[in-house]
Amino acid sequence: GKFSKSRGVGVFGDMAKDTGIPADIWRFYLLYLRPEGQDSAFSWNDLMLKNNSELLNNLGNFINRAGMFVCKFFGGTVPDMVLTPDDKRLLARVTLELRQYHQLLEKVRWVA
Repeated sequence: GKFSKSRGVGVFGDMAKDTGIPADIWRFYLLYLRPEGQDSAFSWNDLMLKNNSELLNNLGNFINRAGMFVCKFFGGTVPDMVLTPDDKRLLARVTLELRQYHQLLEKVRWVA
């Protein structure tokens, strides 16, 4: 149901910690569920479903595909990366964009 701090309804930091569920799983789920303009409802079944279907299945599929690609095209060994000047310029640009993105995220004001 709807969380309410004043009524003690919800899963709060100390309660989440006591579940033994790793913090990264909580982070994933809360970011996945994050509402844009309204309250969201929490359920243990939904946490399990999203963790299993969205996080584990998709991540596992990605890792499996990457491993199969490396085996098929590179004999099971990731080759050393040789960067061209264009690659270095692209990486510098991406790094700049990521820094700006992180700075903007730090300026977000959370409203309770």
